Amino acid sequence: MLKYKKIYWTEHSKIKMRQYGLSRSKLLSIIYRPERKERGIVGGTIAVMMTNKKYSFSKIRDLVKPQKLQVGEIWLMYKDVKNLRKIISAWRYPGISKPGESIPIPDDIKREIFGEI
Repeated sequence: MLKYKKIYWTEHSKIKMRQYGLSRSKLLSIIYRPERKERGIVGGTIAVMMTNKKYSFSKIRDLVKPQKLQVGEIWLMYKDVKNLRKIISAWRYPGISKPGESIPIPDDIKREIFGEI
């Protein structure tokens, strides 16, 4: 039986959602079906990623054909505490990162997480 944890959104995560134009439903879908899962930079955290896909339509001989374009990644970092899943941060990465390498976290998010503001 799958147990669902209560989701807690930190103020930092809410600010980053507005900054990067990310919705709660988009981020929840990344948590439940990530393309990749890595260890977070803060002890005990998990970072999950999904490739950001957009569709472009081209007209070929009066037929509309959708084309999938990959334009970066959406990352989310969370920590499980008892029956609570704490969403710490979320961000967009404009490139494509390689599995197993360090997680591409923007400098402003690192400073805020580690308190070096």
